[in-house]
Amino acid sequence: MCGIVGLVGTSAAHQRLYDALTVLQHRGQDAAGIATCGESGLCVRKASGLVRDVFQQQHMLGLRGNIGIGHVRYPTAGCDSASEAQPFYVNSPYGICLAHNGNLTNAAELAEVLSREDRRHLNTASDSEVLLNVLASELQRIGTPRVAPADVFAALEAVYRRCRGGFAAVVMIIGHGVVGFRDPNGIRPLVLGQRDTPRGPEWMLASESVALDILSFRLVRDVAPGEAVLIDAAGRLHSHQCAAVTRHAPCIFEYVYFARPDSKIDHISVYRARMRMGDRLAEKILRERPNHDIDVVIPIPETSCTSALQLAQRLGLKYREGFIKNRYIGRTFIMPGQDQRQRSVRSKLNAIDLEFRGKNVLLIDDSIVRGTTSAQIIELAREAGARKVYFASAAPPVRFPNVYGIDMPAAHELVANGRTIDEVARLIGADWLVYQDLEDLIAACRHEDSSIQVFDTSCFSGEYITGDVTPEYLERLQRERSDEAKQRSRDGRGPLKLVHGG
Repeated sequence: MCGIVGLVGTSAAHQRLYDALTVLQHRGQDAAGIATCGESGLCVRKASGLVRDVFQQQHMLGLRGNIGIGHVRYPTAGCDSASEAQPFYVNSPYGICLAHNGNLTNAAELAEVLSREDRRHLNTASDSEVLLNVLASELQRIGTPRVAPADVFAALEAVYRRCRGGFAAVVMIIGHGVVGFRDPNGIRPLVLGQRDTPRGPEWMLASESVALDILSFRLVRDVAPGEAVLIDAAGRLHSHQCAAVTRHAPCIFEYVYFARPDSKIDHISVYRARMRMGDRLAEKILRERPNHDIDVVIPIPETSCTSALQLAQRLGLKYREGFIKNRYIGRTFIMPGQDQRQRSVRSKLNAIDLEFRGKNVLLIDDSIVRGTTSAQIIELAREAGARKVYFASAAPPVRFPNVYGIDMPAAHELVANGRTIDEVARLIGADWLVYQDLEDLIAACRHEDSSIQVFDTSCFSGEYITGDVTPEYLERLQRERSDEAKQRSRDGRGPLKLVHGG
């Protein structure tokens, strides 16, 4: 999972791109990059690290131009080096930069065709570079000194015919403008915003609406599934439906964990969705344990706080912030290895013992993925003096790999895979464990102002919305992207495989 942003402005773009990436930092903490273009040509700065560390004053001054794109990266196996930081660039045709969020499920096949038939060389193991070169190859076929919007859309129609999976991308074509496009199922998010200035309109594309908000852009709409939008260098907006929509099915894990609560995705407020998750979970607790002995509800900060507060209110229980978070530690779920995730938990959270001592506490988390973080948090609660520790997940059991850009590649690494709820409870050390039902999660994410009826729930249900995910593909994914594969890659003990970099 990564964060992307594109801007066509009437003044220097670099500071606004930086600010947008800062509020999208939760989507990726491994690397960051910005590419701009102006009269002096292309300017790029990208490196491993957080946004605040990658861009110093001298770098910002070098990012000249009113047009640009940016990216924050969340890594998987093979994506450990600064060379795979985005945006990626190819100089032909026209000069094209791309920033990508998601995963191409047919990246390996595309890479082979690009080499054999398109005669294009790939410098990295990232499927984002594959996507860039597919687009470049299709634009190359046009063969004109400049491309009109219709030419760009024709090239993207071919990209959609060739590429499968879940993806959203922003592309800067030097001298022409910025393009944004989204996969035909709308799995990965992309929003369009606009702001009026005395010098004309400015346009912005971003993974989440919060990036528009902090820069005073008005949310115009979500980019539709299979749609491409082009903002040309003069600030004119062009759009075209490049691929037929099969089923609009945004990733439900965006609402559970990834997106900020102050964002809206596909007309659905993430904050209100999480409130409804708390309501639904409370109702399930009342059904299963009407005579519960819970004394206090404590969230695992920060993603679960909204659900936990709503749950506590519905149950008529005290809500307390029993864990204090060190905000300078990254999100543990998106850290690149199990050892690093484990080491970070105790440095990330500290328990306030007076909220635990002698009490039966209900801990609320947004989800349980590998289970090791949950186990350590329960241990912290017991060390702080809790009499009993109950645990609730605002999401259903995560039992299946995610193939659309979220780092859940290996089924055997998922604590709920092949285990009953009671077995998971014993493994993480909870006195009682309750999960949200999938039907309730879907109902919580639906809203009367949204037309969304279907979500990608593959990590919960094992149903892959694109219809091209086979057992053989999942087996290969596990070999190439599991924690063991990441460690082998870092140690130089295994071949570098094609992986997603978005």
